[in-house]
Amino acid sequence: MAPNPLDLLTPLSLLLLLLLLPSFTLTSSLSPPSTTTFTLDPNQLKALQSINFPTSTDPCSPPTHLHNSTTCDSSKPFHHLLSLRLSNCSYNVTLSTTALKSLSSLTDLQFINCPISPVRFPSELTANLRSFTCINCLKTLTGDGLNQLQNLTTLTISGVNIADATLSMILGTMKNLNFVSISQTGLTGYLPDHWQTKLTQIDLSSNNLKGKIPSSLSRIENLEYLDLSSNSLYGEIPGSFGDFISLQNVSLASNSLFGQIPDSLAMISGLVHLDLGSNQLNGTIPGFLSEMKQLKYLNLEKNNFEGVLPFNGSFIKRLEVFKVGGNSQLCFNDSTISSKEHGIDRCRKRRMHAASKIVLGVAIGLSSIVFVIIFLVVLSKYC
Repeated sequence: MAPNPLDLLTPLSLLLLLLLLPSFTLTSSLSPPSTTTFTLDPNQLKALQSINFPTSTDPCSPPTHLHNSTTCDSSKPFHHLLSLRLSNCSYNVTLSTTALKSLSSLTDLQFINCPISPVRFPSELTANLRSFTCINCLKTLTGDGLNQLQNLTTLTISGVNIADATLSMILGTMKNLNFVSISQTGLTGYLPDHWQTKLTQIDLSSNNLKGKIPSSLSRIENLEYLDLSSNSLYGEIPGSFGDFISLQNVSLASNSLFGQIPDSLAMISGLVHLDLGSNQLNGTIPGFLSEMKQLKYLNLEKNNFEGVLPFNGSFIKRLEVFKVGGNSQLCFNDSTISSKEHGIDRCRKRRMHAASKIVLGVAIGLSSIVFVIIFLVVLSKYC
């Protein structure tokens, strides 16, 4: 009797199944889970999703996104956001008040290259916020909106228009501020007379600020960095600048400041960077600058300084950057500096030119006198 084909198939099928089972089991164990386990508070997760923040992985896991990032606390059962950075946002992203209220645990909020519609921050968000960064973002900011950020210690704004605001309005309520950078915002008005004394860094460059630099600025005893460059400031550099005993970096370039460099600057022993270029400063350059042991950057170009440059070659070589060109009445002594690479002439050459002019003037004068005498003598013979 012939064997039943089904009887032969059964052992063969079992053999194939045994051979394929390890492979199938291994493949199944290597496949990713179908769902992601989130440790973030559900309401905050929903808020992130509403602003198109990537949530394919847990936002509280180590950052994997190049432009967007978060940090979370360690609270349980769910973590809460401490910092949020949104970069390179699309134009269709909207920030709802509901979403922002859900992010009330944030202490650090950053928008970088996010040209989304302006938003008013709810009090639930601003209460804990300590650091706010807005670079090329939100299209415009208002003074009323910014002065709601009363608890900030760090404020950075750049490349965004600030409307209906003065510096006093923005900073007046920020009692704990120690770092402020507001640049390229079109901000107008004057520098305030009153400043928060906790400030260590001030950058107000590339705005439309005008008026004089107030002497009250020197009351900020711990100020280390001051950049007021590229504005429309005028007047003299206050003598009270010598009170900035902690100052390391000063840039007042590209304004309309005039007068002499105050002697009080000699008191700032730790100065590393001094930029006074492109102003209307005059008088002689003070020699005490060469005695500043920490100085690495010195820009005095495009002013109205005159006289002999009071620096020797060893001091200039110690500097990483030295600019002094564009001062037509300034010259250098070739006994102390061996080259003309700094954009000013040798003093001896200037003296020679001056002496030549004097000699020429005397010669012309004497020739004129002789001519007059000869003319009178000749004239007397005919009279």
